[in-house]
Amino acid sequence: MSTAFPKAAKVALGMPQLRSNLAHATGAIRAKRTDVAGELDDWEELRSTAAAVKADVQHRLPELALEFERNARAAGARVHWARDAAEANRIAARITCEAGADEVVKVKSMATQEIELNEHFEAEGLAAWETDLAELIVQLAEDRPSHILVPAIHYNRTEIREIFNERMPDAPSDLTDDPAALAEAARLHLRRRFLSAKVAVSGANFAIAESGALVVVESEGNGRMCLTMPETLISVVGIEKLLPRFDDLEVFMQLLPRSSTGERMNPYTSVWTGATEGDGPEDVHIILLDNGRSGVLADEVGRQALSCIRCSACLNVCPVYERTGGHAYGHVYPGPIGAILAPQLEPGEHDDLPYASSLCGACYEVCPVKINIPEVLVHLRRQGPHGAGERAVMGAAQRVMARPRLWRAALRAARFLSRPWRGRGHVRRLPWPGSKWTGSRDMSVPPRLSFRDWWKERER
Repeated sequence: MSTAFPKAAKVALGMPQLRSNLAHATGAIRAKRTDVAGELDDWEELRSTAAAVKADVQHRLPELALEFERNARAAGARVHWARDAAEANRIAARITCEAGADEVVKVKSMATQEIELNEHFEAEGLAAWETDLAELIVQLAEDRPSHILVPAIHYNRTEIREIFNERMPDAPSDLTDDPAALAEAARLHLRRRFLSAKVAVSGANFAIAESGALVVVESEGNGRMCLTMPETLISVVGIEKLLPRFDDLEVFMQLLPRSSTGERMNPYTSVWTGATEGDGPEDVHIILLDNGRSGVLADEVGRQALSCIRCSACLNVCPVYERTGGHAYGHVYPGPIGAILAPQLEPGEHDDLPYASSLCGACYEVCPVKINIPEVLVHLRRQGPHGAGERAVMGAAQRVMARPRLWRAALRAARFLSRPWRGRGHVRRLPWPGSKWTGSRDMSVPPRLSFRDWWKERER
């Protein structure tokens, strides 16, 4: 089943407020990232090192996963393996019920969004409360996140105030759209949940194989509250989040904050290893999630997507994402990384996402772990349902361009056929199969004079 990105994107393009919100937010993050990355003389060396570490992880993933499990268990954590989303959700719900709880507080987690944990909990009569400010906004609005790092990027502060007034029972009657006032309203709303929660759910930015430790980086402190106050902690961790050694964090902790929020360091970095009596949760569970990752790993080109550290830098520079937003992608991972990850995690679905790109390469230039997203996009296009047709068209073009006389004849034919549109400079609609192009972009009209003919006239 396809996400029908072209149709969804067309709807988004007709929403000027959305485009304004996206342009403002992504532009601000881009500028900050450029400034702080430029401060490091060894920025490119850090990117290369991170890419090498991630490549090593993919080469040794089974070995490192077992090492992590062994060390996490030795430190007092209970480790569970989940083949897919359904199994991960069942495990998390069972642990919550066994803890005598009917609700959990959550740290922002892409993995739990991927498996639709909140929806599963609701179906089981359990409640999952988001504690990240942006995630809270999206949850109150009964909406879906549209950005990996800034889930509510498609809202402006006036819209957020309206959401709080309508959906947050304890919102102040005189609430303004001042960011500080909005944050304070959210803080007071969440405080009761933090103090009463028996169970918390988190993801992890990194999982350290040599010690069984998990790492979460965040900006608001809500994660620290979730990771320390409840009696039971459930962490859902994609197996690709592994790092071999704790020392590897030195590289990633320089790259991640600069690439994500444009900061030199994260305000809150939490590291925990197993369970320690009297220090944080005493019942720690780690759910190691596959959910299609083994299939991605088997593709020597596509496996690059597993190197992603969820910084969202590629989204913030993507001209397609900036104009359509994340909802048009129809998957929890939007933007360039979503265009290569979603089709691989769910084979046979989202086949149109590899085409949601101009192949400009900006995503590759900013990726802190050097994922060659354009290369993977082209690779997936070849495998997709349109691959055979594209190869036929490109093969025909190659044969024509390789024969000068045939190429000149084709140019003359194109100029002749395009004469009715020459005054406009472009063609907006063509019959099939040309409609595949003009359905989403205009086609330039060939000039009256080709370069070869122009050159010949100058030689006279």
